[in-house]
Amino acid sequence: MSGDESEFTTELTEDVTEGTEPDFDHLWGIVVDGFIGAVGGLVGTGALTIGLLIAASLNAFQIESFGTLAELTGFNAVLPLSPTAVGYVLFLLTGMVMWPLLFASIGAYLPGDKYATKGVPFGFVLWTGFAPAFYEGYTGLAMVLYLALTLGAHFSYGFTLGAVFDYLGDRPQTLV
Repeated sequence: MSGDESEFTTELTEDVTEGTEPDFDHLWGIVVDGFIGAVGGLVGTGALTIGLLIAASLNAFQIESFGTLAELTGFNAVLPLSPTAVGYVLFLLTGMVMWPLLFASIGAYLPGDKYATKGVPFGFVLWTGFAPAFYEGYTGLAMVLYLALTLGAHFSYGFTLGAVFDYLGDRPQTLV
């Protein structure tokens, strides 16, 4: 092996070795961003739940509708809680994990200057799936209230999710 070949092999080995070292700062940033998303989802789902409770108090939403989630997934057979409670836990986990991940990935493409304002159209998109999924045959004024209150609740979810992203995401290591 000539001198040039051994230099090249040494440089190549050093480059590969340097590239395989774990980047703990980047990994920590991902963990922190996940925490921010979960906190934002928790706060947003709390705001959404308040809107749904208001709708339920006006007979424009049935809390028992969450039981359908438990039945569809089969978790009601596994967990010794009421189907409504199991369904709400699934609803909460979706609001804390799945939707914040989606929001973080597409948030830059939504209209608005801050994530809080970007969250409003995001909430609207989520509502378009929620409204038919949780519809319980409402008619007349109950239907108008159902649509208006659940839409407002989803706007509040998106806005508060985005507001938490704005508040906690303003740091150098954030990926959001």
